[in-house]
Amino acid sequence: MAAPSLKQAEGDRSLPLKESSLALPNNLAVLPLPRGKRGAAYFASVHGPTVNVVSVPGEEERDGGPPAATCAHRQLYAKEGGHGLGLGAALITQVSSSSSSSSLTGPLAPGPQNLRLQKEDLVCSPPSSLSSQATWCVLPSRVLLVLTSRKGVQMYEADGSVMVYWHALEGMEASSPGKAAFARGVAATGQRFVCVGTSSGAVLVFDVPSKGTNITLSEVLEQHANSITDIGAELCEKPLWNGVIAAGYGDGQIRLFEASSGTLRAEVSAHARWIYALDLAPLSGKVSCKVRSRRSGGEASPEQPGLSLLFPISSPQLLSAGEDSFVQVWRLSHNPDTEAIEIEHCHGECVTDTLLCGARFCNPEGSAFAVTGFELSEIIRYVQV
Repeated sequence: MAAPSLKQAEGDRSLPLKESSLALPNNLAVLPLPRGKRGAAYFASVHGPTVNVVSVPGEEERDGGPPAATCAHRQLYAKEGGHGLGLGAALITQVSSSSSSSSLTGPLAPGPQNLRLQKEDLVCSPPSSLSSQATWCVLPSRVLLVLTSRKGVQMYEADGSVMVYWHALEGMEASSPGKAAFARGVAATGQRFVCVGTSSGAVLVFDVPSKGTNITLSEVLEQHANSITDIGAELCEKPLWNGVIAAGYGDGQIRLFEASSGTLRAEVSAHARWIYALDLAPLSGKVSCKVRSRRSGGEASPEQPGLSLLFPISSPQLLSAGEDSFVQVWRLSHNPDTEAIEIEHCHGECVTDTLLCGARFCNPEGSAFAVTGFELSEIIRYVQV
């Protein structure tokens, strides 16, 4: 049987952003439309103090129109600091997606009532500082959009319409003189917890109820001596994929380590320059495929610390994007004869003359992915055919 290929999405080739993406690692978040649900899929990217959120209706609600013509936009700003739920100015430092469950049920499951953006933008006073991350955290009974910055942590309902919690990083700069304070690295874990990394090396663990604003700081984990830049969490309470974690490096290498011991298990020269994004498709199959590039006119070939992922099941697909303008898809597998971890290149794509800073699979099966780049005012999507 012939292997499937990927191509740029039919209709409009991309989703427009209100502002271009900042050159931050993993600067793209995706909240997919759950299988069998009505509503919208969501994409987000950080630009300085602003998080640009785009919602794309499902096929049934688009009436056959192209995605770009029917998408809605919202802009969120990092909070300045202090108390209360008002919006203000700070630095947002990352955009990512995190899930602690492969399926979502309950009153806040994605649907037309819960996850639809209004056509009007959210209007706020212009901020004066920057942001570090925006992440959808999918818990079994609730979805939250989490924003981090130099000032603190903001949590919103999934569509960004209401801020339900604010945690200030007050006092952190005083405890680390000469060192800028920030929060970065967000992951959902267990039934109700959201973990956030900080520049002090502490991990903030928040207890999130199934509804309402009674979110509390449950615990502070202090095991890191240096700043945390990313967090990965075990998904769906399943075992890790052979206890392996992946990291992308500034020299273009992807290295796989044993999570328990730190032993290097495999590595590949994935990119010619710095790797800016990694993502995992936990439910992806085992079919190898190639990409036919409509934008660059040919097939791509594969040619830096701070990015990490944990693998929940066997033979997942790994997505990588780098400063070299390439996005690559890899298949990870375990050889039962040699006990070795193997990395196989599946397909690649080039976005010409673009520093790619964000890349995400659009669904757990890995049949589509999206990318964005520095000073690129669009999200480019590729789908399997």
